[in-house]
Order: sequence, then structure tokens, then C-alpha cells
Amino acid sequence: MRKGKWGKALGVLGGSWGAPPELCPALTAVFQSLVYHECHFTNGTERVRYVLRYIYNRQQYVMFDSDVGEYVGFTPYGERNAKRWNSNPGWMEYKRTAVDRFCRCWYKTFTPFLTERRVPPSVSISLVPSSSQPGPGRLLCSVLDFYPAPIQVRWFQGQQELSEHVVATEVVPNGDWSYQLLVLLETPPGAGSPTAARWSTPRGPPEMPPDAARSKMLTGIGGFVLGSLFLALGLGFYLRKKVRGGAGGPAPGSAPAGSRGRHRLRSVAAQRPRRFPSIPAAGCDLQRRERSGFRQP
Repeated sequence: MRKGKWGKALGVLGGSWGAPPELCPALTAVFQSLVYHECHFTNGTERVRYVLRYIYNRQQYVMFDSDVGEYVGFTPYGERNAKRWNSNPGWMEYKRTAVDRFCRCWYKTFTPFLTERRVPPSVSISLVPSSSQPGPGRLLCSVLDFYPAPIQVRWFQGQQELSEHVVATEVVPNGDWSYQLLVLLETPPGAGSPTAARWSTPRGPPEMPPDAARSKMLTGIGGFVLGSLFLALGLGFYLRKKVRGGAGGPAPGSAPAGSRGRHRLRSVAAQRPRRFPSIPAAGCDLQRRERSGFRQP
């Protein structure tokens, strides 16, 4: 009797189970609730506007604007919350002071750290022998460890800019608030002509003026000499790099621009220690949330 009962029970369970349940079933709905704190600055902190937005499923339903001075609802639910918050004098006084207590305070804290921070690059020029093209080789300018990301690197022969046959990788982040860039000059200039790579940032004058004698900035100068001496120099450089790189892969110095150039950047970034900048401590108000009596939609 017991065996029959247990057999029936197991049969029922086995039939009801069927296939094993899904561990990660497909989502049937996604709900997203966002709260945005925005600080808009004009001419430093001369004019500051604070905006607080509440968004549910990509729809803004209520906001606070310091220029308006109160909450404004955009949906029936948002209007109810705006009316409740606007009727609280203590809370409204607290929100209206957010321009000074929140925006201006954080501006003083983070402006030197974010917008005014400048780290000049470490620039070096190396010779990369070309296996596909005849001639002495190519020049590779490595621009490393700079901040912020926008930067311009140009090649010059004397006072003349070399705009042709120049290939550059994308600016690659190192992961520690610094960047790297490779710029390759594919066709070397004529023999005996000095070649310089100069870098500049959009928010300042060129870091390398044309007059190299008066320049105090980083610059790479390469002199070319045709003939057997130059060929022997390039061959020796290539062999030395190949020995250091090992037999299992290409020489580090032989990586052209493009995908190999990016691989070189990743290799350099992996070898160098990360130096994360320290974030300054601040006593600014982190904004209390309007959770008191707050009802989600």
C-alpha cells in the first residue's frame, strides 16, 4: 500500500516537474527610477542654477528648479508630490539653499581636480624599420601619461609641417586618469633634415614652439643619414628589440599603427604602475532625499 502511494506521488511529482526550471527566466518588464542632481555654472560661480529631476521609465514627472524656486509636476502623480513638497516651508528653504550648499561647494572642491588638472605627456621618438617598404624605416612618436584626453601631435621638418603619411591611433585611457597615443610618420623626410614631433592641447598654446633652440618643452629630434651606416643602425635596433621581445612574438618596436599600435599601448599600460589621483575630501551636503512620505509610482 505504501509503495503504491509513494509510486503515485513520485509519478505525479515527476509529471508536474517536467523540464528543469529556468535559472534565468526572460524579463517580462523593466522598471527604472532615476534621480538627477544638476548644477549649471555660468562664468565660474557667478551664476549657478540647481535642477533636481525625478524620472520614471524615461518620463520626467516632477522637478525642482532653483530659478523657479519650487517643485513643478508634469504628471498627475508628479503634481501631487510637488504640491505636498511645496507646502512644507522648512523643506523648501532647504532646497532653495542647494545652490550654495551643494553646487558652489562641490565646484570649489572638484574644479581643481577635474577641469583645471593638467598632466603633460612623456614624449619619445623611436625608429621602426619597415619590412614592406624599402628605405630606412619609419618614426614612431609615443605620447604617454597625459591628461586630459584632447591632444594634438604634429610632425615638423624644420619649419614645415608634415601632414601626409601620418597615421595615429586613438587616444587610449590607461585606467588611472591618464592617456596614451601613438603617432607614426610612415615616410621619413630627406637625409640630414631634423624632424620634430610637437604636441599641443586645445586650451593652450603649442607646447613646442618652432624654434627648437629656445624650446624648453619635450621634443624628439631624429637625424637621417642615407647609406650603409643608417641601414646598419636600423638593423641593430630591430635585432635588439626582437631579442628583448622573445621568439614567441613580434618585436615591440616593430608594431605599426592601427591594431598593432593599440596592442603596444595596452602592453605599455599593463607594465606601468597605476597612479590614481587622490580625490579631495569635502564637507558639502550630499543632498537629503525626499523620501519622507515619498510614494513610488
